[in-house]
Amino acid sequence: MLIRRVEPKRYIWPRIFATLIDYGIYFVLLYLYIIKFGDQTSDGTYEVNGSLFLPVPTFWFLYFVVTEAFNQATPGHDICKLIVVKANGEKIGLTDALKRRIVDPIDIFIYGIPALICIYKTPKFQRLGDLLAETVVVKKSDITETEVVF
Repeated sequence: MLIRRVEPKRYIWPRIFATLIDYGIYFVLLYLYIIKFGDQTSDGTYEVNGSLFLPVPTFWFLYFVVTEAFNQATPGHDICKLIVVKANGEKIGLTDALKRRIVDPIDIFIYGIPALICIYKTPKFQRLGDLLAETVVVKKSDITETEVVF
């Protein structure tokens, strides 16, 4: 039997950098998509409407939810050497990743202050999305595995 023990730490700056990297990539690609496929309005801005809007939330879902579910990390988390696991050290699934990410607008609202408050006030350093999905953000070295033989 394999017993996992997770010792989460705050990792404030790596988490901030990971979020900036991830949403930076997302918004640059979103901007390029809107410029390429959008219609220019009378005031010089671009917009996508109708079925051309569908790739916007689809790409968000693929980039954040699917990547995190299958890789345990988004590209920003990978760069910062962070992974997302269940509180008991198990891998997260698609539902867990979706629960984490659906709360991003609240967590990131007002420069990430809600997320920072939660990280500082919770014993496992979880933001709102982590609390909802019962996950933690750690480095691989924060997970210890012990094999117990009966």
